Amino acid sequence: MVLPGRPAVFLGRRAECALFDRWQDAVKAGRGGALVVLGEPGIGKSAFLDHVASTAVGFRVVRAAGVEAEVELPFGVLHQVCAPFLATLERLPGPQRDALAAAFGLRTGTPPDRFMLSLAVLGLLSEAAARQPLICVIDDAQWLDPGSAQALTFVAHRIGAEPLGLVFATAGDGLGGLQEVVLTGLGPGDARALLHSALHVPIDEEVVERIAAEARGNPLALLELPRAMTAAGVACGFGPTDTKAVPGRIAESFRSRVLRLPPATRLLLLVAAAEPTGDSALLWRAAALLGIGGSAATAAEADGLLSIGTKVVFRHPLVRSAVYQAMPPSQRRAAHRALADVTGPSEPDRRAWHRAQAAVGFDEEAAAELEGSAHRALARGGIAAAAAFLERSVALTADPAVRAERALRAARAKQQAGAYDSALGLLALTDRGPENEVRAANSELLRGQIALARSFGGGATPVLLRAARRFESIDASRARDVYLQALAAALLAGRLGDECRIAEVAQSARRLPAASVPRASDLLLDGLTLLIVEGRDLAVPVLRKAVSAFTTAELALEEELYWLWLACHGAMLLWDDEAWRLLATRQLRSCEARGALSILPVAAGTRAGLHLLSGEFLQAASLAETAADVTSMTGAGPVPYTEVGLAVFRGRDDEAVAAIRTATRDSMARGEGMALTYLQWAGAVLHNGAGRYEQALESARLAGADSSVQRIRNWALAELIEAAVRTGHQDLADEALSELCRTTKPCSSHWAAGIEAHCRALLAVGPDAEDLYRTALGRLERTGLRAVVARVHLLYGEWLRRERRHLEARDQLRQAHEMFVRFGMDGFAERARNELSAAGEPTLRRRSRFGDQLTPQERRVAMLAAEGATNPEIASRLFISASTVDYHLRKVFRKLKVTTRTQLARLLQDGQSIPGDADRP
Repeated sequence: MVLPGRPAVFLGRRAECALFDRWQDAVKAGRGGALVVLGEPGIGKSAFLDHVASTAVGFRVVRAAGVEAEVELPFGVLHQVCAPFLATLERLPGPQRDALAAAFGLRTGTPPDRFMLSLAVLGLLSEAAARQPLICVIDDAQWLDPGSAQALTFVAHRIGAEPLGLVFATAGDGLGGLQEVVLTGLGPGDARALLHSALHVPIDEEVVERIAAEARGNPLALLELPRAMTAAGVACGFGPTDTKAVPGRIAESFRSRVLRLPPATRLLLLVAAAEPTGDSALLWRAAALLGIGGSAATAAEADGLLSIGTKVVFRHPLVRSAVYQAMPPSQRRAAHRALADVTGPSEPDRRAWHRAQAAVGFDEEAAAELEGSAHRALARGGIAAAAAFLERSVALTADPAVRAERALRAARAKQQAGAYDSALGLLALTDRGPENEVRAANSELLRGQIALARSFGGGATPVLLRAARRFESIDASRARDVYLQALAAALLAGRLGDECRIAEVAQSARRLPAASVPRASDLLLDGLTLLIVEGRDLAVPVLRKAVSAFTTAELALEEELYWLWLACHGAMLLWDDEAWRLLATRQLRSCEARGALSILPVAAGTRAGLHLLSGEFLQAASLAETAADVTSMTGAGPVPYTEVGLAVFRGRDDEAVAAIRTATRDSMARGEGMALTYLQWAGAVLHNGAGRYEQALESARLAGADSSVQRIRNWALAELIEAAVRTGHQDLADEALSELCRTTKPCSSHWAAGIEAHCRALLAVGPDAEDLYRTALGRLERTGLRAVVARVHLLYGEWLRRERRHLEARDQLRQAHEMFVRFGMDGFAERARNELSAAGEPTLRRRSRFGDQLTPQERRVAMLAAEGATNPEIASRLFISASTVDYHLRKVFRKLKVTTRTQLARLLQDGQSIPGDADRP
């Protein structure tokens, strides 16, 4: 706290100021970051921010503050932060520029995705910081509107190698993992010094000690509490003795001072408290409507509660709150009514909000205005604001049918904002409205979508199924969409849901009339339901047509974002790795381009699965890290399939077993049966790689028993055949091969033919086995599935060694070993090394170590740079700034001893081991 009327001596905050000085030096040196200043009301957070701003030499400082009365208005604080830099908006990439312009109402268009908007803010501030080091200071962050809070915390977490710093002050909780500075009460000496500065009468030192103790070192309490005491009380020590919390004592002190003021002054203060922009002209226009003259401000200014100049400034946010709470509801409504009447047409949302606060009972005009505000908020991407406007409009609506419709729209906005409990409460209001089949169907659909968002379990399936059946008589096309959602939910739940639900969804969907002009999603629904109801032979041609449509057709946004992962599922059922690659890449790029982060972890995991089978572990790791980043930002995501797969394929036993155990527990808790089957398949791969065939057999049998997730079951059958052959369970191997062939025969892909041939080879003898191994290699080498090819080389080499054809065995085993080492498949590499030694070729133990000296972020930047992405493209895909990309890329080049992106790409293509890797015995 700075002593009033004296030079800027910041009492009691020496350690905090030293920390800030170090932080500021790091930011200026290009190591940007964020600080969160925490503390109770009155503890000195705003004073600390004043100190931050005044000592930031060489920086541009931008200040903003949350206001309690504006917490529902979209992007208010974000606009305060960004407004000084909007002249440079055109320098941002197109999607980011459009998102920011739409959010601030600078242009109309598609509502911005909230994460694309956040990325745009990062780009705008990073661009500004490149010209001059920048610090953004945000006070009262507990009152940030949701859109501003999300964008600014996103930026705070993604600041990297730029001279950009954010400082938040909040009386609430921290901001999720950011560095914190916790302000506590002043020490006794500093507290006494500050108290003496506020007293204007002689006072006994014993009384000073008592007041300082009661204030508990809170600077605002030390300055304000003596004002609530009489001069005699101060001098004699007859002060407050209750034990209320200090912030409550301060608020009560302010309230008492307000209530001692003349009625006209109190009413003027109330209007000022209800008008959050601080516009003094607006204040006086509203005051005139209420018959308040200019002299009413004199008493409030003399008491130090506020000052009125070009802006209205309260002594402290607690004053605003105390004023508003001290006044009766009738006067609050009068103040809001006056403010609504004087707010101009350029501020329709504020006018609507004031009118709603002024309303008593039902008010259709106010409700309609709020609905208009909600539409404008949605157009700007302010989902949380729209939800608040709509929720209030529901309370003001008298007509039961209109009320039910507004409640449904409010519930949808709440669901999109992630406020699921509020959404369900509004749906209960919707369902109490007059009977309306369309509204009832949409209500059921929204309830199912909320259930699916909360958990990937089977609880969503019956709700979505009911919704789909309701839509059948209303809109057949919509019904097909909802059936596809229900089917996706059932597949995700798998064995942990009611497996009969999958058949029930499929059979119900089959009863729908065929679409006259089928969309890609229609074909996908037809193919998947045919597979479930009629079998593979009839389903394969339709699935092939669906996959082709998703690969080549112009897709609607919903199809591209939400159904490509299910189309990938269809491609895997067809053993079509090329379609899987095209579809997964398309969805991933679409999510990145649109900033659709809620879907991106699924898209990243789908694409990463193919990287694993292709031996491209660095690419898979990059996507896993991206998915983890997004999940940490959004707070939700699927079971981490890729992280488990990486640990398994790399053969890192302890890590893989721990990852499988944790993910199994999570999938059971979430009711995500598809994940459970994947984890059991992954366990089979891990154990087969290490030669633990009994354990591999058990895991593969568990995964193979799940008929609800057929594409994972198909993979598990291949693992089961290998483990069963090695453990002498011929009957199990024969049965599994028959099952596998039923999935591969109708398909014409090289992957299907190669898998079938290699599994048949495991059960064959003599020349037949050799022919089958050669056929398997010939077909699989025409795919990109190099990890699968390496495993067939290993199996063929093992068979040759057992046939005592050691020279030929060594050739196959050598190829397998070299591929496994290059990929980083250490478990399989060790198995191949042991086989080579048994075939007469001792080999040193080697492990791929590419990128071990790179940080995860450096590896991701390196992978994307090697793919040919530009720095701005890499920045957009990794949710960082272009300057941070440049910083990481320079470090990558130095560590890997390359000077161009071409050399970097060649290094990756030649194998994932760096020059100079040494073999280890």
